[in-house]
Amino acid sequence: MTDSTDDNAAATPKAPHPHQLMTDSSQDTSAVSSAPLSPELPPSGRSSRRRLLARAMVKTIASYELIGAGDRVMVAVSGGKDSYTLLDLLWEAKARAPFRFDVVAVHLDQVQPGYDGAPLRRWLERFGAPFEILREDTYTPVVAHTPAGKAFCSMCSRLRRGILYTAAERLGCNKIALGHHRDDSLETLLLNLFYAGRLQAMPAGYTTDDGRFRVIRPLIECAEADIAAHASEAGYPILPCNLCGSQDNLRRDKMSALITQLEQDNPDVRSVMLSALKNVAPSHLLDPRLLARGEPDEVAVPDLPQPTKPGPRRLTVLP
Repeated sequence: MTDSTDDNAAATPKAPHPHQLMTDSSQDTSAVSSAPLSPELPPSGRSSRRRLLARAMVKTIASYELIGAGDRVMVAVSGGKDSYTLLDLLWEAKARAPFRFDVVAVHLDQVQPGYDGAPLRRWLERFGAPFEILREDTYTPVVAHTPAGKAFCSMCSRLRRGILYTAAERLGCNKIALGHHRDDSLETLLLNLFYAGRLQAMPAGYTTDDGRFRVIRPLIECAEADIAAHASEAGYPILPCNLCGSQDNLRRDKMSALITQLEQDNPDVRSVMLSALKNVAPSHLLDPRLLARGEPDEVAVPDLPQPTKPGPRRLTVLP
């Protein structure tokens, strides 16, 4: 994306910021894609809530082996509270990790009406991590091809995913980090249960269908309320999503309201639901694919899977 200028005025191209990989998806990045990674953080302080989130994130990374030595992680920064928090904490964890891995921030300007990415750009320039801002018009096809009364989210996310995958390959990233949190996973569980007829939430990490990337969610065990409070304390310049935010009665909002209602009876219901996702008893479900039928080499899915052995080099919980 380039800065706006007078169409009739001759202007000298603005030099990229030292931490900026590129500002236009068509620009050659061969000369700037190896920008140095500084371990320094902005003076945001370390509140107790920030420490809580950092510990939870690093514990998740270690438990699910999301990041290892030599990884190059692309953080998808939407401009919302979750992705800001993810980039901020992951950049700090990078400086403290017992092994080297790289972090690159990528933001996608989807050409939505009223979009103003200037505050995010300024924040990224001050923050210090290498970043890239892409500009692709997904708004026009999403609005044109979404039936009246339907949510834009599904098509919008598919288009965005393809653009981000292309950027990750070009930037040499093997991991793509998304800012989904605990509440996203719980709402997805209920959406699939009530509307899709399957038991499925959001995993901490998965490999893309083509095998090119590992998509990771380091904040998947973090509470949205904690992230929101931290984002307010940190003063992140939040960019509103005017596209999906304008739609009423989204099913995900209904699932969130349902969980909030359940909290009136059990204040710990969100933590309990998260624990349930990590304590599955396949033999007590009705999916025949989980059961052994006595066929050669067939093994039933155990109720208590053996934990994954830790690797020799892992992130440790931050103090």
